[in-house]
Amino acid sequence: MRVGICGAGQLGRMLALAGHPIGVTCVCYARSADEPGCAVGEFEIGAWDDEPALDRFAARIDVATYEFENVPLGAVQRIAATRPVAPSLLALETAADRVHEKTLFRRLGIETAPFAAIDSQEELERAVSTIGLPAVLKTRRMGYDGKGQRVLRAPEDVAGAFAALGSRPCILEGFVAFERELSVIGVRGRDGATRVYPLFANTHEDAILRVTIAPAPGTSPQLVDAAHRAITSILGALDYVGALALELFQVGDRVLANEMAPRVHNTGHLTIEAADTSQFENHLRAVAGLPLGSTDIQGHAGMVNLIGTLPDPASLLAIPGAHLHLYGKAPRPGRKVGHVTVTALDPGARDARLEDVLRVVRASG
Repeated sequence: MRVGICGAGQLGRMLALAGHPIGVTCVCYARSADEPGCAVGEFEIGAWDDEPALDRFAARIDVATYEFENVPLGAVQRIAATRPVAPSLLALETAADRVHEKTLFRRLGIETAPFAAIDSQEELERAVSTIGLPAVLKTRRMGYDGKGQRVLRAPEDVAGAFAALGSRPCILEGFVAFERELSVIGVRGRDGATRVYPLFANTHEDAILRVTIAPAPGTSPQLVDAAHRAITSILGALDYVGALALELFQVGDRVLANEMAPRVHNTGHLTIEAADTSQFENHLRAVAGLPLGSTDIQGHAGMVNLIGTLPDPASLLAIPGAHLHLYGKAPRPGRKVGHVTVTALDPGARDARLEDVLRVVRASG
C-alpha cells in the first residue's frame, strides 16, 4: 500500500516513519526537498497549483491523505479525480472554515462558545453588541498557533480590527471562563470501527502548545463521556476515515468544542511511546483499510514542544524515560523544531521528569 501525504512537515515526517514497520510506503507532496518529511521517505516536489506535479503524485500512490487542513481544495480535488482521499473532502472543507466547523458542532448538540460570522466592520460591531467583550476575532480560514486572530478586550480594540486581519471573512468568538484546555483524538476506519484515545490536558505559551499530559488528571466519568460522545458524533456525521483531533475547553463536567483538526495532532505526539498504537500508525491503518489498533495509554506520559531553540540533546536524553524527536528544522522564534516525550509508571514520576525537561528547555533560552 502506498499512501500519499499532502504536505511534508513534521506531521508528514512522523506519518512516514510510522508506515515503515507496517508495510505502508508514504509519498509526501512537498514544496521543496528540504522539508522534514522528505528526509524519511519518498516525495514529489510541486506547488499546490502545479497540475502536472499533482498528477505525478497521484500516479505514485493508492490513496491520499493530508497532514494539515489548509491544503487548497482545488489540489485535493485534482488528486481525488483519480485516487481515493481520506479523510473526505467534506471533512477537509468543514475543518478549514471555523464557521462551518462551529455550525457542525452546534448541529450535533456539542456546546461551543457564542460565535458569529463576520464579513465587515459593521457586522463586527453588531456582533460585539450581542456577544460582548472580551472576545476573539479570528480569520475563518488559515491561522494556527495564535496567528490570524486578535483579542478584543475593550471597545477601542474593536475599531479597525476587521481591517487589521486583512478585511477577510472572520468569526467572532466569545471568551469562555474555562478551567483548562483538553483535547481528544479519535480514529475511524473504512468499516466504521472507531477507537478513541484518553483525554489529554494541554498547556499553551504565547498561543502555542507547550505541554501535554495523558491521561488528563482529575477527569470525571461525566467529562470523559462528554468528550468521547463529541468526537464519536463528529466522526460519524462526516463518515470520517482517519484520525481526528478535537480541542476542548473544560467547564466543570462540561466540555465546549473549540476547533477540530482532520489529521494527526500535536497533542497526540506522546502516543508514539505511550500508546499501544500511535495516532500516526492508526491514521495510516484507517486510510489504508487496515484494522485499527488499541488506543490504550500505558502508564502516564507527558510531552514538551521544543519551540524556537534546540536544547542540548544530551541533556534531554539523560533524563530517565525521555524520548527525543527532532524534526530537522532550523530554529527560529515561534517554530516547533522538535518534542520530548516522557513516560513513567506513576503520575508523580511523570511530572518530575517533565519538570526536568522544562528546566533544560528554559536554560536553552
